[in-house]
Amino acid sequence: MDIKTQLTNDLKEAMKSGDAVRKETVRLLRGAIKNAEIDAGHPFSDEEALAVIAKQAKQRRDSIEQYKQANRADLVAEEEAELAVIESYLPAQLSDEEITARAQAVIAELGVTDMKGMGQVMKRLSAELKGVADGKRISQIVRGLLG
Repeated sequence: MDIKTQLTNDLKEAMKSGDAVRKETVRLLRGAIKNAEIDAGHPFSDEEALAVIAKQAKQRRDSIEQYKQANRADLVAEEEAELAVIESYLPAQLSDEEITARAQAVIAELGVTDMKGMGQVMKRLSAELKGVADGKRISQIVRGLLG
Protein backbone atom coordinates (compact mmCIF):
# COMPACT_ATOMS: atom_id res chain seq x y z
CA MET A 1 0.00 0.00 0.00
CA ASP A 2 1.42 3.38 -0.93
CA ILE A 3 1.77 6.15 1.66
CA LYS A 4 -1.07 8.31 0.30
CA THR A 5 -3.51 5.39 0.46
CA GLN A 6 -2.32 4.60 3.96
CA LEU A 7 -2.92 8.23 5.02
CA THR A 8 -6.45 8.11 3.59
CA ASN A 9 -7.22 4.86 5.40
CA ASP A 10 -5.74 6.17 8.64
CA LEU A 11 -7.83 9.34 8.35
CA LYS A 12 -11.01 7.27 8.02
CA GLU A 13 -9.96 5.14 11.00
CA ALA A 14 -9.17 8.22 13.12
CA MET A 15 -12.54 9.74 12.27
CA LYS A 16 -14.34 6.54 13.28
CA SER A 17 -12.41 6.20 16.53
CA GLY A 18 -12.69 9.90 17.44
CA ASP A 19 -8.90 10.41 17.69
CA ALA A 20 -8.82 14.18 17.11
CA VAL A 21 -5.01 14.59 17.17
CA ARG A 22 -4.44 11.79 14.66
CA LYS A 23 -7.29 13.03 12.45
CA GLU A 24 -5.97 16.59 12.29
CA THR A 25 -2.36 15.52 11.84
CA VAL A 26 -3.18 13.11 9.01
CA ARG A 27 -5.28 15.82 7.33
CA LEU A 28 -2.34 18.19 7.64
CA LEU A 29 0.04 15.62 6.10
CA ARG A 30 -2.33 14.91 3.21
CA GLY A 31 -2.64 18.65 2.59
CA ALA A 32 1.11 19.19 2.69
CA ILE A 33 1.68 16.37 0.19
CA LYS A 34 -1.10 17.67 -2.08
CA ASN A 35 0.35 21.21 -2.01
CA ALA A 36 3.83 19.90 -2.80
CA GLU A 37 2.40 17.86 -5.70
CA ILE A 38 0.67 20.96 -7.07
CA ASP A 39 3.92 22.95 -6.79
CA ALA A 40 5.88 20.17 -8.50
CA GLY A 41 3.22 19.64 -11.15
CA HIS A 42 3.08 15.86 -10.83
CA PRO A 43 1.82 13.16 -8.45
CA PHE A 44 4.41 12.13 -5.89
CA SER A 45 6.01 8.74 -5.48
CA ASP A 46 6.24 7.24 -1.99
CA GLU A 47 9.81 8.52 -1.67
CA GLU A 48 8.78 12.09 -2.49
CA ALA A 49 5.78 11.88 -0.15
CA LEU A 50 8.02 10.61 2.66
CA ALA A 51 10.33 13.59 2.07
CA VAL A 52 7.35 15.91 2.62
CA ILE A 53 6.42 14.01 5.79
CA ALA A 54 10.03 14.23 7.02
CA LYS A 55 9.93 17.99 6.44
CA GLN A 56 6.75 18.22 8.53
CA ALA A 57 8.46 16.26 11.32
CA LYS A 58 11.44 18.64 11.22
CA GLN A 59 9.08 21.62 11.46
CA ARG A 60 7.48 20.08 14.57
CA ARG A 61 10.89 19.48 16.18
CA ASP A 62 11.88 23.09 15.51
CA SER A 63 8.58 24.33 16.94
CA ILE A 64 9.01 22.19 20.05
CA GLU A 65 12.44 23.73 20.60
CA GLN A 66 11.05 27.25 20.19
CA TYR A 67 8.10 26.62 22.50
CA LYS A 68 10.37 25.14 25.17
CA GLN A 69 12.48 28.29 25.09
CA ALA A 70 9.30 30.35 25.47
CA ASN A 71 8.10 28.16 28.38
CA ARG A 72 4.90 27.17 26.57
CA ALA A 73 4.36 23.64 27.88
CA ASP A 74 0.84 23.53 26.41
CA LEU A 75 2.10 24.13 22.87
CA VAL A 76 5.04 21.75 23.40
CA ALA A 77 2.57 18.98 24.31
CA GLU A 78 0.47 19.66 21.18
CA GLU A 79 3.48 19.61 18.88
CA GLU A 80 4.88 16.45 20.51
CA ALA A 81 1.55 14.68 19.99
CA GLU A 82 1.54 15.67 16.31
CA LEU A 83 5.20 14.65 15.96
CA ALA A 84 4.44 11.19 17.34
CA VAL A 85 1.76 10.69 14.68
CA ILE A 86 4.00 12.03 11.91
CA GLU A 87 6.94 9.83 12.93
CA SER A 88 4.72 6.74 12.70
CA TYR A 89 4.84 7.20 8.89
CA LEU A 90 8.61 7.61 8.69
CA PRO A 91 11.20 4.84 8.59
CA ALA A 92 12.86 4.07 11.93
CA GLN A 93 15.62 6.54 12.74
CA LEU A 94 19.17 5.33 13.36
CA SER A 95 20.63 5.59 16.85
CA ASP A 96 23.63 7.83 17.57
CA GLU A 97 25.82 4.72 17.83
CA GLU A 98 24.77 3.55 14.36
CA ILE A 99 25.37 7.00 12.88
CA THR A 100 28.78 7.17 14.60
CA ALA A 101 29.76 3.78 13.18
CA ARG A 102 28.80 4.82 9.64
CA ALA A 103 30.53 8.19 10.06
CA GLN A 104 33.75 6.52 11.25
CA ALA A 105 33.66 4.20 8.25
CA VAL A 106 33.20 7.08 5.80
CA ILE A 107 35.92 9.16 7.50
CA ALA A 108 38.35 6.22 7.27
CA GLU A 109 37.37 5.50 3.66
CA LEU A 110 37.86 9.12 2.58
CA GLY A 111 41.01 9.54 4.68
CA VAL A 112 39.72 12.71 6.35
CA THR A 113 41.69 13.77 9.42
CA ASP A 114 40.42 17.26 10.29
CA MET A 115 37.50 19.67 9.94
CA LYS A 116 38.62 20.68 6.44
CA GLY A 117 37.20 17.44 5.10
CA MET A 118 33.87 17.73 6.91
CA GLY A 119 32.08 18.80 3.73
CA GLN A 120 33.11 15.62 1.92
CA VAL A 121 32.03 13.44 4.83
CA MET A 122 28.70 15.26 5.26
CA LYS A 123 27.91 15.05 1.54
CA ARG A 124 28.49 11.31 1.53
CA LEU A 125 26.72 10.60 4.84
CA SER A 126 23.73 12.81 4.06
CA ALA A 127 23.12 10.89 0.84
CA GLU A 128 23.70 7.52 2.52
CA LEU A 129 21.51 8.20 5.58
CA LYS A 130 18.75 10.20 3.88
CA GLY A 131 15.44 9.53 5.60
CA VAL A 132 16.89 7.49 8.47
CA ALA A 133 18.91 10.17 10.26
CA ASP A 134 18.47 13.90 10.84
CA GLY A 135 21.13 16.07 9.18
CA LYS A 136 21.63 18.04 12.39
CA ARG A 137 22.46 14.86 14.35
CA ILE A 138 24.80 13.66 11.59
CA SER A 139 26.58 17.02 11.64
CA GLN A 140 27.01 16.98 15.43
CA ILE A 141 28.45 13.46 15.37
CA VAL A 142 30.84 14.22 12.50
CA ARG A 143 32.01 17.40 14.28
CA GLY A 144 32.66 15.36 17.43
CA LEU A 145 34.68 12.80 15.49
CA LEU A 146 36.73 15.34 13.54
CA GLY A 147 37.00 18.10 16.13
